Amino acid sequence: MRHTPPRTGSRKPPPPAAWRGLPPVFWWIWAGLVVNWMGSFAGPMLAFSLTTDRGYSASSTGLVVSLLGAGAFAGNLLGGALADRAGRRRVLIAGHCLGAAGMATLGLTGQAATVALAATAVGLGAGAARTAAGAVLADVLPAEDRQRAFALNYWAVNAGTAVSAVLAGLLVVHGYLLLFLADAAATALCALIVWARVPETLPAARRHTGHGPASAPVRGDRPFVLFVLLTAVFAIVLEQRSGALAVVMAGQGHTPTDFSVVNAVNALLVVALQIPLSRLVERRSRGGVLAAAGLLVAAGLGLTGLADGLAAYAALTVLWTLGEMLQAPAGSAVTAGRAPEALRGRYLGAYGGAWSAAAFLGPAAGGWCLDQWGAPTLWALCAALGAVAGCGWLLAVGGEDFRTATAVRSGGASAPPVAPAANGREPDRKGRPS
Repeated sequence: MRHTPPRTGSRKPPPPAAWRGLPPVFWWIWAGLVVNWMGSFAGPMLAFSLTTDRGYSASSTGLVVSLLGAGAFAGNLLGGALADRAGRRRVLIAGHCLGAAGMATLGLTGQAATVALAATAVGLGAGAARTAAGAVLADVLPAEDRQRAFALNYWAVNAGTAVSAVLAGLLVVHGYLLLFLADAAATALCALIVWARVPETLPAARRHTGHGPASAPVRGDRPFVLFVLLTAVFAIVLEQRSGALAVVMAGQGHTPTDFSVVNAVNALLVVALQIPLSRLVERRSRGGVLAAAGLLVAAGLGLTGLADGLAAYAALTVLWTLGEMLQAPAGSAVTAGRAPEALRGRYLGAYGGAWSAAAFLGPAAGGWCLDQWGAPTLWALCAALGAVAGCGWLLAVGGEDFRTATAVRSGGASAPPVAPAANGREPDRKGRPS
């Protein structure tokens, strides 16, 4: 009988290099991100719902939206501490469940106090879940894969957000309640994914313990505290791309459609370029990558004072979007590498807290600066502070003290062992049951 060789034309091409070699646990976390952000229908529509559907004033609406940021800030810190004590998996599930309950309550209630509590719960749950998910990835990924993995996560967030914006526009014609309930259902589905597929990755010896010899408080790590403060400065600058930029463009006679074009340029660039850009710089010095991020954002927003047409705004959007794409995975990877095994949740919570604090303070600071000093001063401050953040990162992260402490604290590039999976079999280093 003649042997017929297999047809090679029917074989599937291998996945791109950026998608290869990552453990199943990562992909379940990644899938949860896609589900969560594709289902984030209610967030962008919350202000519309409160003002047009429930009669809230502008100041009351602003307070409720701010409570989302305040809750996320608390969730980052509390979730990080609990993830180091009770376990990542429990915090992930609890955070998603709290967020789902809060989102459903936001859609079902009209009482001001209940709305405020529900908004705080949504932010609290989201912050806790985000920090615990980061700790899972720090546990199971070797150091050389973390920046690539965080870049894939950032891509998932932006791709999911773009899809949810379209879906929200289709769903809102059936009423705001459907948006909130669908958002809650998507968040609850994330909890189910974690419950079914994500094992506990915190080593059993670390659970339910307080402090150990290697677990000095995060605030005692002065180089890392400086890193977090520089991150907060950068994030406050980047926040001006939304509130302050919209106000300035409106003052020049641009329409909401023009502003949506700027946002579309940002989203399209992230979806198209995030993964190849991250692959291009993943072997570069992280201090240098972060410095480039700060300088690009400084240039993109600093030069906004000279822009007066839509084409100019779109071109500057390319600059600050490139800075955003460089910073997001590199910042998370630096944090995960710096953190001791016993304090990964707390370190990632502190880093996430910088972003949540900026989301809370940035829009208010930008508006105040516009009222007091005008747009030219605001954009000049953005240029100066962005450059300070970039140069500060270069000195801090590139310094010998930071690099040496990172190697000692993280225990090298290898990932620690993962706790047994739910089926009782010991998982391998990548989180797969052996």
